[in-house]
Order: sequence, then C-alpha cells, then structure tokens
Amino acid sequence: MKHASLRSVWLFGIFFCPSLGRTLERDDILSKRDTNKTAIPAPIVASVSQYWEGNDGPWSTFALQIGQKPQPLRLLPSTSSSFTYVVTAPGCPPSFPQNCPDSRGNLFNSNNSLTWIPNSIFQLGLSENLGVNINGDFGFDTVTLGWQGSGGPSVEHSIVAGIGDARFSWLGGLGLNPRPTNFSTFPNNPQVSFLQALFNEKKIPSLSWSYTAGAPYRLDKVFGSLVFGGYDASRFSTPGNASLTFPFYEDISRDLQVGISSITTSNTTNSATPSTLLSEGIYAFIDSTIPHLILPESVCRAFESAFGLTLDSTSNLYLLNASQHSALAKLNPSVTISLVPSLLSSPAGGSNSRVDITLPYSSFNLNISYPHTNASTYYFPLKRAANETQYTLGRTFLQEAYLIADYEHGNFSVWPCKWDGGTKDARIVAIRSVNETVNDEKGKEEGSGGGEGGKGLSGGKIAGIAVGIAAVIAGGIVGIFFFLRRRRRNSVDSGLPLNHLAHNHEYALHEAPSEEVGEMDGAGYAEMEGGKVARELDGAKQIVGELEGKNWTYELVGEGHEKGGARVHELAVQEKGGKMERERVYELDAGPH
Repeated sequence: MKHASLRSVWLFGIFFCPSLGRTLERDDILSKRDTNKTAIPAPIVASVSQYWEGNDGPWSTFALQIGQKPQPLRLLPSTSSSFTYVVTAPGCPPSFPQNCPDSRGNLFNSNNSLTWIPNSIFQLGLSENLGVNINGDFGFDTVTLGWQGSGGPSVEHSIVAGIGDARFSWLGGLGLNPRPTNFSTFPNNPQVSFLQALFNEKKIPSLSWSYTAGAPYRLDKVFGSLVFGGYDASRFSTPGNASLTFPFYEDISRDLQVGISSITTSNTTNSATPSTLLSEGIYAFIDSTIPHLILPESVCRAFESAFGLTLDSTSNLYLLNASQHSALAKLNPSVTISLVPSLLSSPAGGSNSRVDITLPYSSFNLNISYPHTNASTYYFPLKRAANETQYTLGRTFLQEAYLIADYEHGNFSVWPCKWDGGTKDARIVAIRSVNETVNDEKGKEEGSGGGEGGKGLSGGKIAGIAVGIAAVIAGGIVGIFFFLRRRRRNSVDSGLPLNHLAHNHEYALHEAPSEEVGEMDGAGYAEMEGGKVARELDGAKQIVGELEGKNWTYELVGEGHEKGGARVHELAVQEKGGKMERERVYELDAGPH
C-alpha cells in the first residue's frame, strides 16, 4: 500500500512538475522584467520669457541659460537651425542704441563660462537661399531650458554659435532641427543637435517638437508655445481631415515644405468682396527664423493692389505711414493661405485635403526699427522672392499656425491656432517614438498630456497563468485518478491525503502584477556617421537603453509589449568645413533646389 502511494506521487510529479517548472520559470522572467520597468519621459514645455521683443516684431521669446555659471538669455525658436546661436559683444558696438544688450535678449560672454569649449569660426549656413552669409564663433557649452532655478533640462557639450550681425536676426535662436553637424575641426565626428541630444539622453519621448509664435493681439496677449516631444492640444483645432500630414521634403535645407494652393483676402481697400492673391499653386518653406512672407513678385503685386502697399526702395520693405496703417486697421482684412501636401493631388478632396490658415490684419501689424530704419515704424512683413527657392512662410505665418514636426515618423502637421477660453489651459500630449508600442490609445489621444497605461495583464503573463492553471488541472486529474484507483484496489485508507503535497511542492501560481511596462529590445536608434553624404542608420547594432521617467502628472507608461526592429528614419548631416574665418560652410546636397 505504501508502495502504491509513492507510485501515485511519482506519476503525479511526472505529469505535473515539467509544466509547473516551465510556468514558474516563465513567471520568474516576467517578474524580473517588472523590476526593470521602463518609464517613458514626459514632453518638455519650454518656458516663455514673458517678453514681447525684437526689432521686426513684437515676438514672444523663450528663456534659456548657457554655460557655468549660467548666463540667462532670451531667444526665438529657429525651425531651420540645428544649433543655438546667441548674440555676443560685437553685436552691440558703441554706435548702437544704449539698450542694445537687453533689447537683443542679453549678450553671451564665453569667457565667463567655465564649461565653454571653443571650436572655430564658420558660416552659419542659415537662410543661404535668401542671400544670408554671416559668420558665427562656434563652440560647445551647456544649454539649459528655462530660467535659473526652474529645474529645466540641460544638454552638455551642445553646439553654440556667437553672432555679431544685426540684420540677419536681432535676437538669438534655439535650433529645433535634429540633423547633426559635421565640423572640419572634428573630422568624421558629427556633433548632435540640441533636439537629438534631448532624445538620446531620454529626456523626451520622441524626436519631435511643436511650435506656434504666439499673438500679442489675441485675447489678453497669448505667448508662444514650444513643446519638445509632444504638442499642446489646447492651442489648435483640426477642421476637416484631422489626420492630414505633410511629408518632409527631400531637400534637407527646406524640409518643412508645403504646397500653397491659393491665397485669398476677405476684402480690399477697393472692394468689400473677396479677392484672389495667388491663383496658381506654389511650394513654400516654413521657417520661423525669419519674420516675413516671401512670395512670388506677382503675388506681392496683388498684395500691393489689394492693400495699397508701396515698396520702399531703401529698405526693400513695405513701410506704412500712420494714415495707411489706420486705414488698414479700420478695414481689418484677413488673408487665408490654403496648404496642401502636394499640388499634384486631386482637388476633389476639398477641405479634407487642405488646411486653411487665416491671418487677420493684426498679424501683419508689426514694427520695424534699428538698424533697418532709423526710427520705429509700421511695416507689412511681405517680401518679393527672387526665385522659387526663396518662397517662405516665416514667423508672421506662425502667429496663426501651429506646427508639429515628427522626425521619427517622417512627417509634420500644420493646424490653425485656436483662440477661446481654453487656449491658455495647456493640454500636453506626448508623441510616441517609433521604438515604443502600446495598447493605451487613450494615452495617444487624451489632451491631458498622456496618461498611465491600462491596468490589464500583458499577453505573456496571461499565457503563463493559463499554462499554469492547465498544469494544475491536469495534475489534479491524474492524481485523483490514481488515488481513486488505489482506493478501489485497497479497502483501507493510505493515510496520505492529496492536499499534503501542497506542503512539500511549491506549485501555487505567483500573483501577476497588474501592470507591466514594455521593454524595447534591440530597436536601435544609432547616431549618424560623419561624412559628406547621409548614411543609412544601422538600427540593429545599437540597443536603446531604458528610458528614465519623471514622476510628472502626464508621465506616460507603456504596456507590456516587447519591441524589436523598429525602423529609424535617415537624418542628413549638415557639414561645416574650414577653420579659417569666413571659410565657407557647405551643406549636403540632398535633393533639387
């Protein structure tokens, strides 16, 4: 009888233990992964300076610090630059107004920074298609977002260029473009951009940003908005097709290119009826680096006729006298610019295939001052283009447009700004990386800036539990079978109840945690190699590390999904060559101009 009892236990173990072992091993692996949860970083909202400034504005600037000890500066975002450029002492010579340093957002002095690493003098390489050709004193330093003490993120060894020119830009700029820069002083060693560094250091959830310039004429003055790794859903509306996006243009110097299918005005100085200013479509580059709309000469002449504008031959600007300004302010015309991803697409899609951005006259009501003019005066921010490579929608346009650039997915969006009671109640939403997959659709759509992932079990844990339960049932059936069989064969009880096994064999299933954060397995996001051509990224050799989260209200947490082999788009490299002053910096030719 004792022999039969032991045989039952032995057979029970044969059927039950292998499945139990595999179940426990699988659950142990999942438990270990739970201890290494990967929190997704929240988007970063750049701090506005709360200043309206500039000699061609006013414009809403953002707070920045550079160096150790940190030097506070006020800058404008530059959608075409990949580095930070700041005004230095040569930008305020004795002949300039006394308030020059403050009016230019404060001056940066590299000699006062303990972390400044000098490089050399190169051309900026910005707005070259517009005839801009100025030098910058390049180096590397720590760049921190926000005012001192605000706790903003920092990027060490970030590219910084000091400028002394006053006509290209009165204020410094914070580069938003992620492409790396090659310097001849660092051969085959591309230097990462500010945006790329934020992403590499896991300070933002994706390689993306969103920006709108702000509008001093809306509500009680609405400052600009700049978000790294996400967007502010309270600042724009999505009429028509909410999924309409624009692909990045192949020419890296004009990546944010859009088609303009038409430009119309609600009324003119000569008529109360709408008028067409552009009838044949063109492509234009969105660039916050400059303030103007730069359009074909025929379109500029249509503006001249509609609003009584006159081009000043000295400044090459549309200056307005007091009476012209008063008449236009009273007329209050609006200009609607219709954007499409491609001029070749069928017009049958109507409003679902285009985005209309309407600019009231107030958005054109700007002032220009020294050194463009001796005294501050009204001007209309419109310029004639010399050729089609110069067609640009500048910062004026971005007062009424919200721009979202997603470099990992290879597209961008442009939406009309929203002006209502909720405009100032930020709803920050993260843009997820291509290397991260989650089931929580609420996190993608919710305007609160994302949210926690769902509390359900992952597929792996559900499978583990199911296998374990099946093993228990199978083992129980086998045990009962032999137990009953033994009882039939023996009229006396063996004295060893089945539940005694529970004290000798740890077969109970472990409780599965209610939440598991996804790991990213081998979804490499490799940095670009240097050289004169853009090289394809090797996404299999560099493993993405764990993302460090912050305990913010809109921290995003992924669900339990393993990620492997996600594609990484290609970023072209901007190259700067030569150590000598005024030696030309050249960018890679990535497509036709």
